[in-house]
Amino acid sequence: MKLWLDADAAPRDVKEVCYRASDRLKLETVLVANQRLQLPVGYEHLSSVRVEGGPDVADRYIADHAERGDVAVTADIPLAAILVPNGVVVIDPRGEEYTAEVIGERLSVRNFMDGLRGAGVETGGHAAYGAKEKQAFSNALDRALTRALRQR
Repeated sequence: MKLWLDADAAPRDVKEVCYRASDRLKLETVLVANQRLQLPVGYEHLSSVRVEGGPDVADRYIADHAERGDVAVTADIPLAAILVPNGVVVIDPRGEEYTAEVIGERLSVRNFMDGLRGAGVETGGHAAYGAKEKQAFSNALDRALTRALRQR
């Protein structure tokens, strides 16, 4: 089992929670980004993959390499829509788990909002990422990893 992190847009707090989980569980954790990542010293189970720049290149790498039973962290709903049917547990940086029951709806809403933005409609965005969101993510990651480890 691996923990995959779509690291290009992941908040620093999310990365830090993943680093600690990797260390605590001795879990291979792979950060994928289209830029060079500086991994913190002392975390022996962390690795990074730098992919070429371009839209969705990191997403494609994760989709091609993640396997059933892995856990992935991403805010990218189209990536989650690929991973979930393949048996990968996916959570977003705010602690929401994308499941087979909700991923279709999330993708439809995302595409609708993308269409509105493309037409020039101001749709707003997420609130700032703070302590409440970090705690929700930490709890969701712990639950997802515990479940995945039990199923091994």
